Amino acid sequence: MDLDALLLSRLQFAFTIAFHILFPAFTIGLAAYLAVLEGLWLWTRREAFKTLYLFWVKIFALSFGMGVVSGVVLSYQFGTNWSEFIRLTGGVIGPLLAYEVLTAFFLEASFLGVMLFGWKKVGPKLHFTATVLVAIGTSISAFWILSANSWMQTPQGFRIMADGRFEAVDYMAVIFNPSLPSRLAHMMLAAFLTTALVVGAASAFRLLKDRAAGVVTRGWSESRISLTMAVGLIAVLAPLQLVVGHASGEVTHKYQPSKTAAIEGYWETRADQPLHLFGIPDRDAQKNHFEVSIPGVGNLIQGVPRDEVIKGLDSWAREDQPPPFIPFFGFRIMVGLGLLMIGLGLWGAVLIVRRRLFDSPWFLRFAVAMGPSGFLAVLAGWMVTEVGRQPWIVYGVLKTRDAVSPVVTSQVATSLIAYIIVYSIVFTAGAIFILRLMAEGPVAATTGPSPRGQRPPGTPMAMAPDDTTPDDSGDGGVRGAVS
Repeated sequence: MDLDALLLSRLQFAFTIAFHILFPAFTIGLAAYLAVLEGLWLWTRREAFKTLYLFWVKIFALSFGMGVVSGVVLSYQFGTNWSEFIRLTGGVIGPLLAYEVLTAFFLEASFLGVMLFGWKKVGPKLHFTATVLVAIGTSISAFWILSANSWMQTPQGFRIMADGRFEAVDYMAVIFNPSLPSRLAHMMLAAFLTTALVVGAASAFRLLKDRAAGVVTRGWSESRISLTMAVGLIAVLAPLQLVVGHASGEVTHKYQPSKTAAIEGYWETRADQPLHLFGIPDRDAQKNHFEVSIPGVGNLIQGVPRDEVIKGLDSWAREDQPPPFIPFFGFRIMVGLGLLMIGLGLWGAVLIVRRRLFDSPWFLRFAVAMGPSGFLAVLAGWMVTEVGRQPWIVYGVLKTRDAVSPVVTSQVATSLIAYIIVYSIVFTAGAIFILRLMAEGPVAATTGPSPRGQRPPGTPMAMAPDDTTPDDSGDGGVRGAVS
């Protein structure tokens, strides 16, 4: 493998975006969760919802900040490493990125300050409005970014000028390209699932910690509420994500057949393709080693008749074939994690119905272990999408090698090393700090004396006072949490 400027630029962009994508995948769902929590607090006046909001908003602020910082780095890389891409396609993709800033980022920036610092400075309805608008802003941001990326996957609505530059002729076709609907739905569900898994893991960890200590702390009620909400969301969204993912796969089969061939490990163009459960794709040998397959199921998975011919990688010249190893295994990792999420949701739903959700240590441990699975699935899915598109940066139209900047290999290598060092220090420190906050639980979000009507930390549940007594904290008669 030759480490030229093209490969190093790809590795550098892959490294930085792998860090960046983790934060939007979390903050999109977390912003919506915060809006739900504050709405429930306004509706019910249960102090537990306010405590959860104040706890998770700190984690949201840290994650949002790291997401913004890592996103700015990506913008600079378009100019430093991919200037030819911007020069050629800027007339099409530039406005999409600008719309993201003008609509989503400005909306988030305008109301984020009110959301984070305005709890005692504005009325509760105005603060709730700010939280909702920030949540809407994160979703709008996802729309524009995915629209731009989806256009690179399934380009339409443009023409190529005599000098090679791309010009949009139908911006509605550019924005609403064929792969946008399914990919947007897939990403939004992934974001909500990622947040639910993290919230569920943090809540389960707190419950296990309290269970081991043999005490009931102020965080017990909050952790029970948040775990129930997380499990309910996972039970609904995880099976739905499987359906949406299948729909996205059908779009890929139609518009990006080479990616489908790489994902499924198809080397031979034929009808009645098998389903490869396992194998080790070998691009040099043009076959899979140690293959474990189910005959005649591949066409069914792709949603096409059994007698329809599905292209294998032999339909393309070797230099035009995507590298199959990463898409093949990335897809199976993503699907495997998705099945585990479905299992977690169904198990939790059964325990909720049986009123045993908080009494099963094995389930709580499973929920903790599944905490990072959303992030891993997002990374696996991103690698499938982007590596499976190669050697094209705009599928079927512009190759990646024609989009790189005229830079020296040593310069890219130096900047890549610098990125690895800085990211390893800064983002590791940020992640550790966030994990420590999560480990402390919702109790850490509440400062000052305990409101009248709540049990103090360490008080057994049997000794707790009446939780329905109105408090006098100055929040307009907010009622304490009902255990």
